[in-house]
Amino acid sequence: MSKNVLITGGAGFIGSHLVRLFVNKYKEYKIINYDLLTYAGNLENISDIETADNYTFVKGDICDSELLKQVFEKYEINAVIHLAAESHVDRSITDPLSFINTNIIGTATLMNVARGYWKDEFEDKRFYHVSTDEVYGSLSETGFFTETTSYDPRSPYSASKASSDHLVRAYYHTYEFPVVISNCSNNYGANQFPEKLIPLFIHNIKNNKPLPVYGKGDNVRDWLWVNDHAQAIDVIFHNAQNGETYNIGGNNEWKNIDLIKILCKIMDQRLGREVGASEKLITYVKDRQGHDKRYAIDATKLKNKLSWEPSITFEEGIEITVDWYLENEDWLNNVTSGAYQSYYEEQYKNR
Repeated sequence: MSKNVLITGGAGFIGSHLVRLFVNKYKEYKIINYDLLTYAGNLENISDIETADNYTFVKGDICDSELLKQVFEKYEINAVIHLAAESHVDRSITDPLSFINTNIIGTATLMNVARGYWKDEFEDKRFYHVSTDEVYGSLSETGFFTETTSYDPRSPYSASKASSDHLVRAYYHTYEFPVVISNCSNNYGANQFPEKLIPLFIHNIKNNKPLPVYGKGDNVRDWLWVNDHAQAIDVIFHNAQNGETYNIGGNNEWKNIDLIKILCKIMDQRLGREVGASEKLITYVKDRQGHDKRYAIDATKLKNKLSWEPSITFEEGIEITVDWYLENEDWLNNVTSGAYQSYYEEQYKNR
């Protein structure tokens, strides 16, 4: 069935990969990309599909209920995939209110607009809320997060995402609102804003800048290739039952320091440097406040019920990722210099 899908945050890292997947895969769908284009929203991420017949971009804030109402009415929206969020933990520590506003108020505003437009008639409608494994808190050296793990957020970011998850489930139970939720592990891949670990360190290694490692570098994360995440969202969006939650993981646990050393080794090879040269750039810095020790996803439910699992290993994905950043120096330079922020004005001012 043809769908008019509103994807919020579609100019961001994960969102841009999802928008591209849907635009290219579902020609009969109309994809509306709704993004405010804050610091991490970059239309250069999806410049290759911006003229597609089934694609439209709208610049807007998910807290702007009047604009959202106009978008729902104009494009007859019957499905939402909600990715728009403030997502960087360090920023949440210095500016928690922005995260509360976007992640909590924004999600509630979006659901209220959808519910009002759909007039509580939810057949063939879908509201998909994309969340994070950080809502579960921190693990010790053993165990995994499952869909029934109790919430225990430790940062303003994860607390705001946990709050939005609770709101989404409350709308399902109160109004029978047609929701599904997924909680993913750390993503990596092309087009990631370079304040995140992997693109930041690729950029710093290339330019012989220090590699700042929190604490001893022994915090553990599960890493998910962004293309695999987009594929998982596709599967869940089309096949999950309303009210269901799915964890999406990469089955790739790495201590930060071990990941960084692999990254250094690959960069030495790609740049023709002496073995071990990039590791000399590692600098240990004061640990992040409230730094969670370990995240690890159990994605068994997604595999067993919807037949999804990661397509590549971390070792394969990280090499693909490094090569992309080295082959797309203009993109990385534009992002690090801030030049990417002029793209919207240049491309859309006469439309």
